[in-house]
Amino acid sequence: MPPVRKRPRAYDPVRTRAAVLAQFGHVRAAVRTLTPEQLALPTRLGEWTVRELVAHVGMALAAVSRLLAEPEPARRTGALLDWPSAIVTDAPEIADHARRLADRHPDPDAHLAEVERRFTADLDTHPGTRLLPTSAGALPLADYVVTRTVELVVHTDDLNAAVPGLDIPYDRQALAACTRLLADTLAAKAPGGATEVRIPPYAVVQCVEGPRHTRGTPPNVVETDPLTWTRLATGRLTWQDAVTDAKVCASGERADLSPLLPLLS
Repeated sequence: MPPVRKRPRAYDPVRTRAAVLAQFGHVRAAVRTLTPEQLALPTRLGEWTVRELVAHVGMALAAVSRLLAEPEPARRTGALLDWPSAIVTDAPEIADHARRLADRHPDPDAHLAEVERRFTADLDTHPGTRLLPTSAGALPLADYVVTRTVELVVHTDDLNAAVPGLDIPYDRQALAACTRLLADTLAAKAPGGATEVRIPPYAVVQCVEGPRHTRGTPPNVVETDPLTWTRLATGRLTWQDAVTDAKVCASGERADLSPLLPLLS
């Protein structure tokens, strides 16, 4: 079990880049196998089809190129943990853009290949300190790339849920970064030390106001696995369903996280 976080988490840009490209590669490999009938299947994302969801996965990397094309902000105005709450307001525009992309690119794999090429070239050209004008404020490129692990892991899970037997794998480093960012977001949303949230093997955070424990087993503990945590944090799974299905183990009077979830949707 990793130690509980006491200070802002640092991410290695080289490992984060490798994780993003690895997860994107897993998605591309799966997309090549999809039939027209599978691309037309519905998803759990409202009216989106699998084809539109695939287009949105491309947007996760294309967003980097789009933001780099904008003038660089004069100074940093956002923080990495601001990103999950900021993207909720962008949801309608994102959905419309995904549908337009799906219509414009009848060959999903060719589109994803071009997106990956531009993303790789952008990271080769620009330093991680380069500021981007994101919806969460001006963020360094290196921080914004961390958020791409959340997009890719979440939508890999959406694709797996939509297409029976697809079973796209999860890159370990991408899943780790996604889990940690969402766990730290919870701790920032509900600061405190009354409840310990454990998501082995990647993260442990303390949150929720109340008595802070100093040694031994804390009185309020929540434990779950990384994919269940990701689904809870993004609204793909309700707290009650997770507890009922034994996907979450929660003990203590301050162990109910339902008022704090989802963190983004």
